[in-house]
Amino acid sequence: MKKQSSIPPAAVQVTLLDISNKQFLKSFSKAEVDFIQNEIKNKKDKFTIQHFGDCRFYYFVDTKDRAPATLEKWRVKGNDLLAWATSNKWEAIQLLSSGVDEEITYAFAEGIALGNYRFNKHYTKKEGKETVVRHLFIQDSHLSEAKQRRLFALVNANHLTRDLINEPSSHQSAEQFSAQMVKAGKEAGFSVKVLHKKQIETLKMGGLLAVNKGSIEPPTFTIMEYKGPKAKNKQPIVLVGKGVVFDTGGLSLKPTPGSMDEMKCDMSGAAAVVGLMHAIASCKLPVYVVGLVPATDNRPGMNAVAPQDVITISDGTTIEVMNTDAEGRLILADALVYAKRYNPELVIDLATLTGAAVRAVGTYASAIMGTADEKVMKGIAQSGFDVWERTMEFPLWSDYGDELKSDVADMKNLGGGNAGHISAAKFLQHFTDYPWVHIDIAGTAWNSGAQAYRPKGGTGVGVRMLFKFIEQNYS
Repeated sequence: MKKQSSIPPAAVQVTLLDISNKQFLKSFSKAEVDFIQNEIKNKKDKFTIQHFGDCRFYYFVDTKDRAPATLEKWRVKGNDLLAWATSNKWEAIQLLSSGVDEEITYAFAEGIALGNYRFNKHYTKKEGKETVVRHLFIQDSHLSEAKQRRLFALVNANHLTRDLINEPSSHQSAEQFSAQMVKAGKEAGFSVKVLHKKQIETLKMGGLLAVNKGSIEPPTFTIMEYKGPKAKNKQPIVLVGKGVVFDTGGLSLKPTPGSMDEMKCDMSGAAAVVGLMHAIASCKLPVYVVGLVPATDNRPGMNAVAPQDVITISDGTTIEVMNTDAEGRLILADALVYAKRYNPELVIDLATLTGAAVRAVGTYASAIMGTADEKVMKGIAQSGFDVWERTMEFPLWSDYGDELKSDVADMKNLGGGNAGHISAAKFLQHFTDYPWVHIDIAGTAWNSGAQAYRPKGGTGVGVRMLFKFIEQNYS
């Protein structure tokens, strides 16, 4: 975002009006006032006035209503306005606020900016494939420049996350993915260290190495670190993301039609960690965070791990692999073990882990479980609700852990036929000895069709939610 004093004449003008304060009527003619009052009477929430070819939009806002669902409504309306401006070839939007609460102005602008996304990298002819709206000017005396910069840092981080998710595996091996993390670190200002196969073998990361056995591409383990100025937390918050760049299911090949079509998104958790690190560093939050990403593809070639094979995780735990399509938890296990060396204050992992999570809550929420205290669990849930990246908490009762008992090893990687998202979390819990939260984003990380400002493809879920949680509770 660049600070600019002049607004181009070819800008759509949008004004948010406090409906409780009728002082705004003084700026309109009598005919316009009659028209506006009639629209209010008919419970319309916006009106349009033409000015010599200009089209000016005005929205009525109840500034007392700042509930999360209301803020989401204004994000959607911002995206609707963007769609109109795009279809009518306007290159700029000027957003003015007249006495409206800054949260509503922020939400409206957020809907515009988040919706203004295209993944057009692989088109040879980009005409008609690029964003039309190039500028968004916000004029609100209550919404500071710092908050506007925060907004655009978060939008940029979300778009980065979407770009990583939408990139096909033909252009994103584990090593290429790690190179993108290095690039993001240089851009935003956080350090990145990439461990390659020999180093992973030295660390005895048996889960990551086992999943990688079917691939011709080597795995990586990437460590991102940011310690902000005057960081409030001495022990880091560790963010762990599942980085399976493509998932065939391995030898337990995905059986149903279409089940592999969207599997380039199986690294959405890792992409969200990259985006979150980018946002935190860009905003220079006074926090200490570490991001860990185990990355590989999961294929049935080479010397692929087979059902009933026994592997050993880096902490020495032996695992009977009952299904090679339950691979995400294997690579996350090594990352969760690695996190112990930081003596972390909190560890949060994000993963497109189970179809069971989708069956439990659909595409409207992510499943969340953990051993962190109630304040943390409620804090993440509230942050998710505030930005409309909602979560639903599930229990981690010991009964679900009983399903993971093996006849030949310490554990097996698959529970019973029901509540697979919980037994998967119980598997991960075994490798933690610190406050920990698991977020299964299988249903929310990818859209088969556009949903308002969340386009078709990668959604970038997790970035805005966890940024708000960390900002409010640790900085």
